[in-house]
Amino acid sequence: MDKKISAIVLAAGLSTRMGKPKLILPWGKTTIIGQVVHVLLGAGIIDIVIVTGAYKREVEDAISQYPVRFVHNPNAISEEMTTSLQKGLEAINDDTDAIMIVLGDQPQIELKVIEKLIDTYCQSDHKLVFPSYQQRRGHPWIVDRSLWSEILLLSRSDTLRDFVRYHGNEINYVLVDRDSILRDIDTPEEYSKQRPE
Repeated sequence: MDKKISAIVLAAGLSTRMGKPKLILPWGKTTIIGQVVHVLLGAGIIDIVIVTGAYKREVEDAISQYPVRFVHNPNAISEEMTTSLQKGLEAINDDTDAIMIVLGDQPQIELKVIEKLIDTYCQSDHKLVFPSYQQRRGHPWIVDRSLWSEILLLSRSDTLRDFVRYHGNEINYVLVDRDSILRDIDTPEEYSKQRPE
C-alpha cells in the first residue's frame, strides 16, 4: 500500500427495523460488525475507527478483541449519517492520505473488492473511488484527504449524497461482478436470508 488509508466504520445506527442491535448478531464465527473489521484488517488497513451511537457498549464489547479505535457520536439518534462520519474524520491521524467509508452492517464486504479499491486509489489521481455493480454505486468508498474539509463543513441539512453528487466528475469507478457492495442487513428477513450457514 503506497499511501496510508484509514477506515471509518459507521456503526451508530438504531437498528430500528431489526428490533435489536443488529451489529452484534452472530455472523459465522464472529458478529456482523466483527466480520466487517476482520475483512478490513485482512486488506492491510491497520487504522480503523468505529463510530458508535445508540449501542455504544454493545458494539465495543463485540469487537474488543480487535485493534480498533472507538469514537462516540452522541447525536447519532437524531442526526443524519453525516455527523457520524464527521466524528470519525476528527479522529483520523495526520499521516493518513485517505479514508475508506465503511458500513458496519455490511458483513458481505469482500476482501478482493477492498483490495481493488485501495489499488485503484493508490494508482490514480482521483479524489473519490467507488465500487460499481451494474451501474449502481455501493460501499465502501474512498475519499482523499483533500476533500475532508468539505465533509467536515457539511451542515445538518446536507447529505453525503449531495457531497458525492457535487464531485461526480472526480470519481473513479471500480467495476465489480457481485452485488455485495449493495447489500447490508436491516431486517430480520435479510439477516435470516443472508446469514452464512
